Amino acid sequence: MDKVYIIGVGLIGGSLGLDIKSLNSAIQIYGIDASETHLDQALELGIIDMKADYEDLINADLVILAIPVDTAVTTLPIVLDKISDDTTVIDVGSNKLAICNAVADHPRRRNYLATHPIAGTEFTGPKAAIKGLFEKKTNIICEVEKTAFKLQEKTLKLFTDLGMRIRYMNPEAHDKHIAYVSHLSHISSFMLGKTVIEKEKNERDIFDMAGSGFESTVRLAKSSPEMWTPIFKQNKSNVIETLDEYINNLKKFKSLMESDQFDDIYMEMKNTNRIKEILNGIL
Repeated sequence: MDKVYIIGVGLIGGSLGLDIKSLNSAIQIYGIDASETHLDQALELGIIDMKADYEDLINADLVILAIPVDTAVTTLPIVLDKISDDTTVIDVGSNKLAICNAVADHPRRRNYLATHPIAGTEFTGPKAAIKGLFEKKTNIICEVEKTAFKLQEKTLKLFTDLGMRIRYMNPEAHDKHIAYVSHLSHISSFMLGKTVIEKEKNERDIFDMAGSGFESTVRLAKSSPEMWTPIFKQNKSNVIETLDEYINNLKKFKSLMESDQFDDIYMEMKNTNRIKEILNGIL
């Protein structure tokens, strides 16, 4: 793998570029981005070696599509049209079904590997890129059987060399599960932030009382609306299902409070404490 092209040199694309370069400094990293400023920053930070455009993709060994999920759906077919028969194309989007469906009948479907490395922060852009971001993180691979074996083998080795744990899942299951463990978390954080901001209008001291618990819970509210709105839209049915269940649990908690059933509230929290055991076995 000599030439890697990253389309979207932000947090995820940029971090992949840094990590791939750390594996082998001889690899040439090329950047394509709608923002010239991002490309300039990526060059200055050593994330990419040079700028490129879509016509250059014929020279790529690997193309990493790291752009918002709505744009990725329309861009991936164009990318597959530009590459050689020996090029592997991956995307890193938080939704998988729509993009898999978008290229289901593409003549170069065998060149595409659907991936979702579950890693990131609330920050965006090339300056947010972090070396080692993917160490011990899970990478979900969808429809691996539809990718040419030699191409998938080479790409999966790269992921393991970067320290990722590989899991396989069909895109429907991926999108359903990710709505619970990622998309709902972001909605909860955004809405907690909104609630406190609105309260702060009348009570100016409220943020002086905010501790580490509030800070960690609301951290995701700093995430990019430009990225997350398309994610919610594309995974709408699964997100609504998770919201229904979450809202029902909140209503139940409120009802227990209203009726002074604090023994039941204690048991609700006590039973939920087992999530520590589950996460300790996973993380």
